[in-house]
Amino acid sequence: MGTVNYLDASLLNLITITFSLFFIGVFGIVNRRNNIILILISIELMFLSINANFIVFSTYLDDIFGQVFSLFVLTVAASEAAIALAILVVYYRLRNTAAVDSLVSLKG
Repeated sequence: MGTVNYLDASLLNLITITFSLFFIGVFGIVNRRNNIILILISIELMFLSINANFIVFSTYLDDIFGQVFSLFVLTVAASEAAIALAILVVYYRLRNTAAVDSLVSLKG
């Protein structure tokens, strides 16, 4: 059995935190299926936990590609969130509700 040095223990703690954040996001989607705003927040939490995981491994492996990829993913996620919230605001103004059950009328 090998000994665990400080860097490996720190890596394990950071991975545990990122996986915990990811599963909190999954739990938020599963638990709050009727509120579209909480679903969007949970999806963003999942995106951020994945990006944190990229950054942790990029730092651990001394490689910049994970950090650059994380910046690209954050850019796409921010634009996706802005568009989704804009659509949600317009829908709320028209229907006076933001419930997931009422989104069925968006079928085209």
